[in-house]
Amino acid sequence: MIPGRPFAGIRIADFSWYAAGPIITRFFAQFGAEVIKLESHAKPDGLRQNGPFAGGTPGISLPASTTINSLDLSGYFANYNYNKLSLQVDLNLPRGREIAKRLVRISDIVIDNFTPRVMEKWKLTYEDLAQIKPDIIMADLPMLGLVGPQRDYMGFGYALSSLAGIDHLTGMPDDLPTSTGTNFPDYSCNPCHTTVALLAALRYRQRTGKGQHIEVSQLESTAQILGTAIIDYTVNGRVQGRRGNTHPSACPHGVYRCKGNDRWCAVTVFTDAEWVSLCRAMGRELLATDSDFGSFQSRRAREADVNRLVEEWTTSLSPEEVMETLQRVGVAAGVVQTAEDALDRDPQLAARKHWVYLDHPEAGRMVHDGDTFKLSRTPSQFHSPAPCLGQHTNWVCQELLGINADEVSALREEKVLY
Repeated sequence: MIPGRPFAGIRIADFSWYAAGPIITRFFAQFGAEVIKLESHAKPDGLRQNGPFAGGTPGISLPASTTINSLDLSGYFANYNYNKLSLQVDLNLPRGREIAKRLVRISDIVIDNFTPRVMEKWKLTYEDLAQIKPDIIMADLPMLGLVGPQRDYMGFGYALSSLAGIDHLTGMPDDLPTSTGTNFPDYSCNPCHTTVALLAALRYRQRTGKGQHIEVSQLESTAQILGTAIIDYTVNGRVQGRRGNTHPSACPHGVYRCKGNDRWCAVTVFTDAEWVSLCRAMGRELLATDSDFGSFQSRRAREADVNRLVEEWTTSLSPEEVMETLQRVGVAAGVVQTAEDALDRDPQLAARKHWVYLDHPEAGRMVHDGDTFKLSRTPSQFHSPAPCLGQHTNWVCQELLGINADEVSALREEKVLY
């Protein structure tokens, strides 16, 4: 716990894994909460087994070391779990579950994103935990909710974006549905909605002394992104489909090839005044008054020709030049950046010192996402890299739970702890 931080004094028993849950607890860990991840040797956080890995392949191309553990080399895991502690305990064993309950007794928040049957099997539901810690705040994030005919269905962000209807709207009009480039729901709606709910629950407990149960159906959280598609169907009976890079209220609107290998820039024009500015920037002022292109309606009617004209200009420039030229005249434009661009060449992210570097004992120096928001009086801290599996088992058991060293050793022998 970090004194002076907004969540100093808050302890979280974190049963969550992969992305949605750990991103939530990372927010709290950045601002002073003590987050203790509960993992087992047989079933560690799945992200530990997902690349990219330091050295390219787990345990290969790394300095010789007897301590190297392939479960500690994932950059994916490291990015969402810095500032946390790792307790390795087998929750399938009764004594393992008792240790988990002892941790809950001294915690403020419990979070998991399993299917409902998992916490029910372990008898670690909110109803179970509230009996031993009446003011506990518990956040459950099952993919489809705690009740309903499909409550035990499993999945990840990739499945969620399909179930929620996002993929039906993503892609080219005459092609297959296309998922987003990453598991979008895991990084946006689900963590944001749950974090707000936890803040509200903490505020309520501060005022009343009472905890409560938070249920976040990841499907319902994600489905809210559909926005106008739901309204359009409700009001007009129309099912929106894929429209590629076009937009019903903008033209041109798309990504345009630029000078270089696979370099692109996104350009958006919503008003006729912006179209005039774009034409001037391209050196094609006459297009602004051409009857075929002068109005939004006429441009939409000849959108393929508009896109061709814009790309004739953009291919002569780098995407950075296109963006800077258009931004100067009030036209929205942005480089389609690769990870390399964002990390090494983006002047805005560099000026704001967005990226954070931490030295990991197994994986070496690694880059991490920085703040998504900044607090002027109580800024975040990045004090420790993601924990190695079971790195803090002894400390948590002995210092927090009061289990003596001999008993910890015995529990290790019994494979309750690792």
